[in-house]
Amino acid sequence: MTNGLGNLQTTDVHDHAAEPHLEPPIRVKLINLAAVLIPFAGLVAAIALLWGVAFDWVHLLILGGMYLATAIGITIGYHRLFTHCSFKTSRPVVAILAALGSMAVEGPVLQWVAAHRQHHQHSDQDDDPHSPHLHGTGVWSMIRGLWHAHMGWLLRPSAKDLARYTRDLRQDKLIRRMSQLFPLWVLLGLAIPAALGGLLTLSWTGMLLGFIWGGLVRVFLVHHVTWSINSVCHIWGSRPFRSHDESRNNVIFGVLALGEGWHNNHHAFPTSARHGLRWWELDVSYLIIWGMSKIGLAQDVRVPSKERMQAKRVAG
Repeated sequence: MTNGLGNLQTTDVHDHAAEPHLEPPIRVKLINLAAVLIPFAGLVAAIALLWGVAFDWVHLLILGGMYLATAIGITIGYHRLFTHCSFKTSRPVVAILAALGSMAVEGPVLQWVAAHRQHHQHSDQDDDPHSPHLHGTGVWSMIRGLWHAHMGWLLRPSAKDLARYTRDLRQDKLIRRMSQLFPLWVLLGLAIPAALGGLLTLSWTGMLLGFIWGGLVRVFLVHHVTWSINSVCHIWGSRPFRSHDESRNNVIFGVLALGEGWHNNHHAFPTSARHGLRWWELDVSYLIIWGMSKIGLAQDVRVPSKERMQAKRVAG
């Protein structure tokens, strides 16, 4: 039984021509990279300093497991299934992916999908909700653009007609219901690591630390990795394929974001379930979808042909 999402219409090309953007100065790129990597380095240092005191193997496993589960909810569920319909799956899997994506605390399914579809339709143009390229050409303007693309856009009102991007999904009762239950999934996503911490350590302290590491810290990590696709991956990286925007492949977030960092590949072929299109481009999300297809949990998995990829490849 499939969810029918594979029949929705999403396009591989934009209907408008994009104006070329100026290449950001190297210092802006370095500031962007430092702003993203330094907090992660601080977290690693905190883990090392707290090891054996307020962090151990139990809480590392809880943090890693919750990160992987909720990141999969975003990458495979919210993004590749609900937004781009790159494969079909069963109703129970639809519900599970919607719940896991909601636990990442990035908004209800319908809201997330609408904003992302708007981004693709207007990528790096005036109506793109989170482009870093619309704030001028000076260094300070570009830094403002990076802040906006990373998380500043979340503090601004959404477009009034955003619902028009999800008319198809709103016809699906299950997806509507899962989206409405967003607060429940958020609470569950915080309760599960707390319960695991308490059960695995048989202590209230373990429960608290499970909540902190597997809940709050995990949300922080998933958020900033996801937001870095909007900011870093439109500034720093390679562009092997033609696309009507500044999307780029970034190896760091190709790994951390489970394949989402191959962003130029994705913008060149939005409906592809596979973002890492070359053998060395690790795409954990696609490997999971591929595995699902082998056991009957995913059907009609969409991947561009070699001919289509060659036609869009940048010369040289």
